[in-house]
Amino acid sequence: MEDIVTHLASFRLAVKEAGDSVRQLKADKAPKIDVDRAVTILKARKKELEEAEIRLAPKEIDRGKLETLLKQRFFYDQSFQIYGGVTGLYDFGPMGCALKQNMLNEWRKHFILEEGMLEVDCTSLTPEVVLKASGHVDRFADWMVKDLKTGDPHRCDHLIKNAAEAMIASKKTPEPVKEELREILARLDGFDNNDMQAVLVKYNMKSPAGNDLTEPIAFNLMFPTQIGPTGDQRAFLRPETAQGIFVNFKRLLEFNMGRVPFAAAQIGNGFRNEISPRQGLIRVREFTMCEIEHFVDPTDKSCAKFAKVRNYVLTLFTANDQMNGSAPIQIPIGEAVDKKIVDNETLGYYMARCHMYLLKVGVDPKRLRFRQHMDNEMAHYAQDCWDAEIKTSYGWIEEANGKLTITVDGESFELSKEMLSFSREEKKICIEEFTPSVIEPSYGIGRIMYAVLEHAFRQREGDEQRQFLALPPIVAPIKCSILPISAQTQLVEIIEAVKDNLRAHELSFRVDDSAGSIGRRYARTDEIGIPFGVTVDFESEKLPWTVTLRHAESLRQIRLKVEEVGETVEALVRGRLSWEQAEDQNGSESGYLLLGDVIRSGVRPLYAGLREPQVKAVLEQLAKLHAFSLTNDSWRHGAGKIFRSTFLEVQKAYPTITRERIGRAICQLRRDFGKWFTTRHGGNLLDQLAGVVDDQLSNSDGDAVHLGSGMPSVLVHGDLWTNNLLWALNGQRGDTDQLLAIIDWQNVHAGNVAEDFVRLLGSSCSPRLRRGGLHRFVSHYLSCLSLEMRRKGHFALPYTHQQIVAAYEKMFGQGLLIMLPSLNACADEGNGLLGEENRQERQAVVLERTRALIDDFFAFRAKNTTR
Repeated sequence: MEDIVTHLASFRLAVKEAGDSVRQLKADKAPKIDVDRAVTILKARKKELEEAEIRLAPKEIDRGKLETLLKQRFFYDQSFQIYGGVTGLYDFGPMGCALKQNMLNEWRKHFILEEGMLEVDCTSLTPEVVLKASGHVDRFADWMVKDLKTGDPHRCDHLIKNAAEAMIASKKTPEPVKEELREILARLDGFDNNDMQAVLVKYNMKSPAGNDLTEPIAFNLMFPTQIGPTGDQRAFLRPETAQGIFVNFKRLLEFNMGRVPFAAAQIGNGFRNEISPRQGLIRVREFTMCEIEHFVDPTDKSCAKFAKVRNYVLTLFTANDQMNGSAPIQIPIGEAVDKKIVDNETLGYYMARCHMYLLKVGVDPKRLRFRQHMDNEMAHYAQDCWDAEIKTSYGWIEEANGKLTITVDGESFELSKEMLSFSREEKKICIEEFTPSVIEPSYGIGRIMYAVLEHAFRQREGDEQRQFLALPPIVAPIKCSILPISAQTQLVEIIEAVKDNLRAHELSFRVDDSAGSIGRRYARTDEIGIPFGVTVDFESEKLPWTVTLRHAESLRQIRLKVEEVGETVEALVRGRLSWEQAEDQNGSESGYLLLGDVIRSGVRPLYAGLREPQVKAVLEQLAKLHAFSLTNDSWRHGAGKIFRSTFLEVQKAYPTITRERIGRAICQLRRDFGKWFTTRHGGNLLDQLAGVVDDQLSNSDGDAVHLGSGMPSVLVHGDLWTNNLLWALNGQRGDTDQLLAIIDWQNVHAGNVAEDFVRLLGSSCSPRLRRGGLHRFVSHYLSCLSLEMRRKGHFALPYTHQQIVAAYEKMFGQGLLIMLPSLNACADEGNGLLGEENRQERQAVVLERTRALIDDFFAFRAKNTTR
């Protein structure tokens, strides 16, 4: 951080020197041309400083991953995709539509209801005469050029900006030319078509395709149309919503009994025919706006409610700080108004309320500031103007602005954005006549929505592939997910009770009863920003019915009665209850049946494997689960065949899929890593394995393993990979031997205890530890199991050391075949599971483990055949 501050110091000094020069010239009443030149230099230095700040700041988000997630989960996507799509137009999917509507609902509550505003809903179709009076017909345009060869249009100022920045960045460009280009960039906003054409010619600028360009022509940004069949009445789709409020000012004033101050608000769509829309929702052709017009007496801009926000702290980037090259300041809004940094109480009040709204819907306060317009940016009729700017991966973007405007004497009065003409009439009146000033907060919902999504995007620590959206519950599209632990019929009634309870509290929810493990289902709901999840598990059947409530961001859980779920979730969503308070009231739970406290946890990658103390820690948790199932028959009731299965019951249910996955893995290993599996006689173990797959799968009977060995079935995990095990971290971020949780504990099913041994030792241990430590691990497990059974009042063990080892050898083949596709996937460098460094060494570890598993499978197979 100190290096960044040091590096930016030179940029800040350059801005300060340019700002001092502008002040001095104005104080000396220098010629306008000299002042303009100094302002141009100041703007160029400011731009260089901002670009340096963005370039040097730590990367906060992988935009590519976020955009992929938003597209896959259909938050929004380009419109008319099946016909090639139209740039600048976007369709919102179920999640995006709900998120947008929730943001609009909160805006309406936060401003219209709280402030008692007068809401209007005016037509988007606007007659030409209205927009002629506002200046839009004549001046609402951008300069456009076209590629002479392809005909592609380009916004001329953007093209010049991109070309100039590329030339400035090039080492081949002479320094005097770079200085000229910097001055051009600073003045570009004020260029007309002749200025732009001169730049294009002088610097030989081409289209992005490298072709010559037409001369700049004015392109009006409004969509024209006509009203009625004759075509005599021209109209446009409105470029903004303010016109509807201003043309109805008289009616609104009458509705408010002729009193000011009052505020009118409107939510609606605006349309701008952008030449080259880009940056997703940042610059589009159709967009939703929320706009307020607050009319006040120009002689009294005090605000009765300002005392409520006087101590509210905002980050302000004042015009003075911009000229000095200083960083934004944090200051209470009351102090800012007192010092006349902000013009008046009403404007300050709206800035504070705007800040509150943006934080409520999910904007990161560290990436939010209010930037004051400098004198050269201010419209002639404006006294003060501030933009709420949010930092995204695109840089600082304007999300909302608040402007205080005044009027001038004459036949017409220009208000905000030159939107209205007034005519003066003489009447006999008994009241004082004045033209109100207007404070105009305006919000672009699409831009705010994109910023919220960026700021909510997260990656689980230690697992960059697990991405999720930490959206505030108040705007989350779906408030709660319902995740049944299994498809058992006795859980259906409990699930329906949870759904009814959530409906009673008007909470949106989504049921995910798909076949995937609970961990994968959690990940799916986390991706779409569902903040809370209800899990209906085996404990739920006990009276009174209870469920677990999971907090997606912290991964913590509490257990609640079913009838308390809706009330608790509603309080969490509305902000009346924090998650910490919910834990205090209900107690957080952890253990082998619940995901424990995993905030300070990490995982070990497959290639790293487990050490002996860690294997024993997992076995201790397995002993708890097995003891529970051996001393409690409730989990068996109504379960049917599903609780008499081993993990090979999966292949019985889906035989073709299982065989294809195993066969594909063998072929890929043979193709890519065949040398690892050659035998002393020149053959290949993979060819031998392929020859026994069908026989191995067809002869695998889960029930026979239990009945033949006299071992009762228990609840087993069957999915004990290293990346499903969460370990406590020490101060150096290294993992310890303290097991916090098995992530996919909900993937438990009925099977043989040997399943857990095969999967745990086969997938996550080195061959040496697996082979040499098997008997030690079985002994440790039986000691833990005996302790857990005694605690439950049972003093006899259900199986012996020899029975477990025999079952382990008998089930080893099934375990190998089930693990093989995942081991192959990990060995493939293209899957990214080997990390960024030492890939070949890590790959060798996985392949060595795979080779050893196949060797031992054939050894056990031969041993069982001779018995």
